[in-house]
Amino acid sequence: MNRLQNKVAIITGASAGIGRATARLFAAEGAKLVVAARRQAELDSLVAEIEAAGGQAVALAGDVQSESFAKALVDLAISRFGKLDIAFNNAGTLGAMGPTDSIDADGWNQTLAINLTSAFLGAKYQIPAMGNGGSVIFTSTFVGYTGAFPGMAAYAASKAGLIGLTQALATEYGPKGVRVNAVLPGAVETEMYRAANDTTDKQAFINNLHALKRAGQPDELAKAVLFLASDDSSFVTGTASLVDGGLSAARA
Repeated sequence: MNRLQNKVAIITGASAGIGRATARLFAAEGAKLVVAARRQAELDSLVAEIEAAGGQAVALAGDVQSESFAKALVDLAISRFGKLDIAFNNAGTLGAMGPTDSIDADGWNQTLAINLTSAFLGAKYQIPAMGNGGSVIFTSTFVGYTGAFPGMAAYAASKAGLIGLTQALATEYGPKGVRVNAVLPGAVETEMYRAANDTTDKQAFINNLHALKRAGQPDELAKAVLFLASDDSSFVTGTASLVDGGLSAARA
């Protein structure tokens, strides 16, 4: 039996990378999906792909920084599919990069808004809709766990904040049957990875930091998210799950 049969899931940041790969995998495992991102065309192509394979999905484009958008995603899940079981709050950005004394308050605030506050807003509306328990998953990063590289203060702070949010929500809502976990990728070959590492030498340097000496693939991360979303992880909550190719171990 499919591991997410009859489950309803919201996935943000679904237009590309880890979010898109996870949406495909969730649909293949039987979930009905609400997929979200800023880019409507990419969402439409994802929905068409899922439906062509026999799955069910609906898209809503918008900005995860908006509280009204967070609420609208939950409302859409309920109106279209009747319930909500899973939320993968995956949308994120590298944000304001550079020496900390060169980052202005607007850059700092926007990075935290996209990476951290959006996750809080999502959970604020998602958790009450999970009447019979559910699974909430955040995308943090090894940077939020082992420490950042220079020039990543805003990104590191926002992703470390997600780990704290995960643990707080897990303890608060565990008695209601809601599990909350974070997945912590290393480098993954996505648009963000290629934009940040735009030469072969840069990619080789980053890849070599991993114990496995390569970057991950979006499908590999999707499988870890599937575990946290499914009943296979029924006794797992409050965790920061490293799926980083041994990068954190190699840097220890």
